[in-house]
Amino acid sequence: MVIHDALPRMSLDMNRHARRRLLTMAIAAAGVFVLAISAATGAGAAPGPADGDQQQQLAEIITRGSSNPAAHAIAGASSGLSGGTSTDTVGFGPSQTAFLSAMNYGALHPDVAPPGADDWKCRPGAAHPEPVVLVHGTWENAYENFAYVSQPIRDAGYCVFTFNYGRSTPDQGGGVGAILPGTYGTGYIQDSSKQLARFTDRVLAATGAHKVNIVAHSQGGPMSRWYMKFDGGAPKVDHLMTFGATNHGTTLDGIGSLGRAVQNFGIDTLGPSEIYVGHAAAQQTVGSDFLEQLNAGGDTVPGVQYTVVGSRYDEVSTPYDSTFLRPGPGARVDNITLQDGCGQDMSDHLTLMYSPRVLSIILHTLAPGRSPNLTCAFNPWLVGGSGKP
Repeated sequence: MVIHDALPRMSLDMNRHARRRLLTMAIAAAGVFVLAISAATGAGAAPGPADGDQQQQLAEIITRGSSNPAAHAIAGASSGLSGGTSTDTVGFGPSQTAFLSAMNYGALHPDVAPPGADDWKCRPGAAHPEPVVLVHGTWENAYENFAYVSQPIRDAGYCVFTFNYGRSTPDQGGGVGAILPGTYGTGYIQDSSKQLARFTDRVLAATGAHKVNIVAHSQGGPMSRWYMKFDGGAPKVDHLMTFGATNHGTTLDGIGSLGRAVQNFGIDTLGPSEIYVGHAAAQQTVGSDFLEQLNAGGDTVPGVQYTVVGSRYDEVSTPYDSTFLRPGPGARVDNITLQDGCGQDMSDHLTLMYSPRVLSIILHTLAPGRSPNLTCAFNPWLVGGSGKP
């Protein structure tokens, strides 16, 4: 009887952790919104024109501001705060078919590996000589991000590895979300890139491989690109796959671009908001210093293949097609809208990695001959969990 009584309590605790974490994310987003709107009002902002014209005006303001070094010098009032680490996973969690259930489990077990990952005795075979490195997003962890796709990738014959990066406390600039268990990817993206560099070197040394393939969600995309462009990763990566990546920044449906526009007028809005959301989130707003430097001189590096997937239902990386990359010399880019050919997949930002179609894109990209067909299945917005691998 004691055992049976404990089960409902455990379920309630898990739900309470998940609700608390979602609430914190909502509060942080609201903080950005309030700060941006307050600053706009203080600057004498008047009601704008139609949305299309307003977006065009914001784009022009951002362009003007990006050429003004003084405007950039203001950005990031919390820039004096720094620090953070990466850690290996400990133990293994179960497979999941929906993001919410994975987040529930991850709230109580924030450091476990997704199933099939981090077997450091794994040695690649001749058919699949390159290990796969999974790179999670902002305010997430490796388990909750990849608990659906990791085991099928391993079952397809690949060595799979992942880790938790950007572990940064609030007093290190990680934002309010960093107080919750399992909330990683909050520190400076440049620091996280160096953590990825060290982890990738360990994977190559352990497996004897010459290159890896990277599967990245959200921040994991631009962070991996920084690693390849500035931290020596280009010759060590064969293929980069990104899903919902903030490759050219996010407007957060206009809020981020509004804050950046006001910033460029000389009013520090993004600095205070950075205290709420953390360094990494602020760096992913459209027009940030980080993104200006990342994309200067081209989106790609020679010798790397890119598969970039965006969803029309993405509410975090907006507009969704700003995730797409332009190929430069010596690089190949496949930009994919998830709903092309599969209108019933309504995956949003968090449920992208729980889409059967996304899983099939990963497997097809790794081995087109072995996985020639893409899956099309209903995957509901926010909830996810339409099918099992």
